[in-house]
Amino acid sequence: MLQPTVRRSRAPRGQTPIHRTWDRRDRLSAISAITVSPRSRRLGLYFDVLTHNVRTEHFAAFMAWLLRRTRRRLVVVLDRLNVHRAAARELRARYGDRIHFEWLPPYAPDLNPDEQVWNRAKYTDLANYIPDNITALGHEVVDSFRRTSRSQQLLRSFFNHARLPL
Repeated sequence: MLQPTVRRSRAPRGQTPIHRTWDRRDRLSAISAITVSPRSRRLGLYFDVLTHNVRTEHFAAFMAWLLRRTRRRLVVVLDRLNVHRAAARELRARYGDRIHFEWLPPYAPDLNPDEQVWNRAKYTDLANYIPDNITALGHEVVDSFRRTSRSQQLLRSFFNHARLPL
């Protein structure tokens, strides 16, 4: 959102940082996926940033793009968001055994390594950031995801946080 995620920061004693912003409701939505190469165990981060809420057709299109991009059978681990469940039915009908879905237990974000991508973007890279407009926010989100995608060590730490072996 265009509202900053306010986090604790350092400042000289007596000089409290002040964020000047106004009540703005514009927002972006994003889709991301962490991939694991079956042989080399190399991790990849794929994402898309949208100017509207993610609906079933957007998620299905993202997964279809990921299938084309990876050119392999995918095992997709998802939470139980309604958009994910509806898209899974559609994708299973369209792609058959090229895509297989595994479901996380309800209310288990701590088991989802992709949640750490979001946490890093929101609470580390974009903490206290006040964008001028939705375009500036979009650029910062993309930059955050790109920085994250370049670090195998960071992506592995997301799996370690979820206590998932690679």
